[in-house]
Parts: sequence; structure tokens; C-alpha cells
Amino acid sequence: MTSMAESENGRLLNVNADVAAAELARALKPQPLKVVYLSEQRGLFDGAGNKISQINLDAEYNYLMSQPWCRYGTRLKIKESKELLDTLPRSSSVAIIHPSDLQKELFTDSGAGTLIRRGNTIQKTSSLSELNLVKMKEALLKSHKSLDAEAAVDAFLEFLKVNPFTAYYDENMSGLAIVLPPSADKPATIASFTITKSGWLSNLAENMFSAIKMDNPSLCWKVSEEDENLVWFFEKADGSFKRNGGVLFYCGSDFNADGLVSFSRTLSTLHTLR
Repeated sequence: MTSMAESENGRLLNVNADVAAAELARALKPQPLKVVYLSEQRGLFDGAGNKISQINLDAEYNYLMSQPWCRYGTRLKIKESKELLDTLPRSSSVAIIHPSDLQKELFTDSGAGTLIRRGNTIQKTSSLSELNLVKMKEALLKSHKSLDAEAAVDAFLEFLKVNPFTAYYDENMSGLAIVLPPSADKPATIASFTITKSGWLSNLAENMFSAIKMDNPSLCWKVSEEDENLVWFFEKADGSFKRNGGVLFYCGSDFNADGLVSFSRTLSTLHTLR
């Protein structure tokens, strides 16, 4: 398909290929689950030259549009992708990839380029009174498998009553993250990160983590060595080390050896559910 058009009087017109693809996607019935743009650049890149693997529009659009590096072709591509996805089912996505990656990216999300989705709207609060405590407790219990799970969750909720925190969650609380603020000896800490099976499949975890990172460039968190999503957490971290059956992750922080030892001792005393 060439991006050409013909006017009513027979004149051939050059049409932007992205615009033509978007109009075709809107016209197709049933509507497409994925719209793929082929690009020699292999995706979109931020101001530091790093490839942007995923964009969750509901959570990141305004932030991206405010960045000084988001201009020209990058800005236009994000803007047009949003306008297109706003007219398609929420499950639809836009992928910007190199032609050589088309075969493996067409039916999967291999991470070869930039994947753009509407995503989930992530809400946040720092007050327990603004949360549905019944749903919150149910979500926290899912991440705690021990026999004393209910007692541990109750103790954690009591801890939150008297300590500052920020909760990140979606409308149905299919995902819930509790982040404790930074202190003199540690960065902000993810004390709980609970996502349902369907939430993992719908990219909710990515949306949640992106929202947390926008507020907290430096982070640390602890995950069990047996966690089924351990690989995903490794991908999100700048560094990690094992201690007492768990993996301690950090990003956005530059620790030396002594700092890591102190950091690990501090984490072991936190009210975490992982």
C-alpha cells in the first residue's frame, strides 16, 4: 500500500504514511488489536538517547508532552498514537519497530521497538481514609502466603496509620503498590507490589511501576527468590543482591559496598509483604 491519494479532480496527492495507516485502522471492522508502524529508527527515544520500550498513555502522556526532548517526530508520533488509540478498544496498541522485527513483533510484545498503549489509569493517595480498606486488605492478602497472613496484613495497616506512605492503585484494585518515602539511609521503598494474574497480562504492572518511578527516581524493594515474576523485577532494577532468601533491588541509587551492607540491614527491618 502506497501513501497516495487522489483528489476529486484527479490530482495525485502525497499522504503521510502514519496518517494513512491510522485512517485504515479506524475503518477496519473488526477494529485491530495492534497497529504496527515500521521505522528505521527501531522505535522512539528519550532525551538521553535511550529507547522507550513502552508508553502507557493514561499515566504518561501529559508527562511526556512536557519534556523538552519530546518534539518534532517523537512528539507527533506520540500525539497521533493517542488520537488513534482513543478511537479503538482499550486492548489495542501501537508498535513502532524496525522492518526486520515485524515477524516476531506482529503477534507478541517482544520489546523490539516502542509499544504504546492507553494502559490503565493509576490513582494515588497518601491517606487510608481515601481507600476502600476491604479491597485493600484483600489485595494485600494475595501477596502474603504464610499462615499468619491476616495478622501480618493487619499489622501492616496499623503501621500505615501512623507512618507516611503513598498508595498506587487502579479502579478495581487489580493492582496495589505501597511506597514508603525516602529517609537519610535509604531511597523510597516499595513495601508492597500486588498485581492480579489478569493485571500482569494487561500490562498493569508496567503502568504501576511507571507511575511510581515518575514520583520516585530512586527506589528500593525486596522480593522473594521464589517469586514467579522475579525476572520482571530484575529488568526494572539497576542492581540487586541476595539476602536471607530474598532479592533486594534498587534503581536510581549509586551504592558502594559499605552502603549496600547498611542498605540490606535496613530493608530487613521494614514492614514489607515480600
